[in-house]
Amino acid sequence: MTAPRTLALAVLLCLAPIVAAGCGDDASSSSGGGSGMTVVATTTQAADFARAVAGDRAKVVGLIPANADPHEYEVRPGDVKALADADVVIRSGADVDDWLASAIDSSGADASEIVLIDHVDTIEGGADEHAADADHAAEGDHAVDPHWWQDPHNTAKAVAEIEKGLAAADADGASTYARNAKAYTDQLTALDTAVAACIDKIPAAQRKLVTTHDALGYYAKRYGLEVIGAVIPSLTTQAQASAGEVTQLVDTIKQENVKAIFAESSVNPKLEQVVADQAGATIGKALWADTLGPKGSDGETYLQSIASNTRAIADGLSGGTVSCTLPD
Repeated sequence: MTAPRTLALAVLLCLAPIVAAGCGDDASSSSGGGSGMTVVATTTQAADFARAVAGDRAKVVGLIPANADPHEYEVRPGDVKALADADVVIRSGADVDDWLASAIDSSGADASEIVLIDHVDTIEGGADEHAADADHAAEGDHAVDPHWWQDPHNTAKAVAEIEKGLAAADADGASTYARNAKAYTDQLTALDTAVAACIDKIPAAQRKLVTTHDALGYYAKRYGLEVIGAVIPSLTTQAQASAGEVTQLVDTIKQENVKAIFAESSVNPKLEQVVADQAGATIGKALWADTLGPKGSDGETYLQSIASNTRAIADGLSGGTVSCTLPD
């Protein structure tokens, strides 16, 4: 557990009576390499999209290990070497991987760079006065939500940009990249349709979402859910909640009759459990928010992560009365 979460947990435990009364290795994963081209991607999601488009033609190296929080990632020597060898670098964009700039400078890399957030539809997050990064906007301002991939429509746009970038770097592989991108986009379309149908089964009054931090805004907007709060009311897990915000969140969960709140796979859920206990809610299955999961998990790929999250949300918010079968 990070220091901010430890502090928040301590604050909440102190408030309990009041409320009751009222990592992997460096350059962690790689695949492919038939053309001799090397693609380096920052986040687990960006690496997954790159592998889907590249197939066996290009080697894809993912920097961030599975189930690691990208907000807290620290560049390793192996990452700098991977960047130095890269032909194409793919970034998710915004503050989930803004640490990459210094790594690129250190590596001396001259690879072409694709920043995916520049090619998708973005939304603003809540007033992000708790953001740990001093470069964020002043208190009360709204920041661009960096979790764009939680909407499969955005992922399709990102995949199209990856296809163009890989084809520009490896013209001989253009038809392969186009074919792979089309096949993956078809899978995204099928998944999106199934997720929308699943969420529609949840009674409208129960479509209220509480998560670890503000990471599912795009998902909620796409599928008609209302985000009523977060344990860490910020776009980054490096922030922390004040005592007043914790109390307000517990009160809101009670007032809105939220049946379940959701921790994220990359965090220790102790804080979320205490919030749930005080609010009379349950803890739903952990969500894949900022990261994908390790091999063999139900969040190993992006498609699996969205399907897993949807099943968990449908089950938790409906009190177990809604279940869905989704392609993954």
